[in-house]
Amino acid sequence: MSETQAVKKERPLSPHLQVYKPQLTSFTSILHRACGIALSAGLLLIVCWLVAAASGKEAYNALYEFVSGPIGTFMLFGWSAALFYHLCNGIRHFFWDFGLLFKIENAYRAGYAVFAVAALLTFATWYCALSFAPEMSVPYIEETISIVIEEGAAE
Repeated sequence: MSETQAVKKERPLSPHLQVYKPQLTSFTSILHRACGIALSAGLLLIVCWLVAAASGKEAYNALYEFVSGPIGTFMLFGWSAALFYHLCNGIRHFFWDFGLLFKIENAYRAGYAVFAVAALLTFATWYCALSFAPEMSVPYIEETISIVIEEGAAE
């Protein structure tokens, strides 16, 4: 065995999740990254929605059926939960940038607050969307689109 191989064998490996006990701060960090990835993936659904709206009634109706179904609704709920968690945890990181909330008890309080506020914002958004906007259905949107097209043709 060469000398460099012997030195490499003696060096310790990087700490891994199996070495350390999971902590709230590590969990929030991992979840923050996962939510960032989920937001990027969910953005594809939003882009598809916009493209379908620009493509016409048939394309929009097809995508609306998917989004209003159980899988699409679950995807949108997950995307909104990821959005609010990522936002709230980003605000916590902003405080950290100013050197605040570094004591372990403050970091834990802020971590629990992030979960609570993100859940509150998610459920409040969905409550409002499902309760106060029942008129946002396909016929209402189709009527609005045709009014806009007619006004554009009249000019």
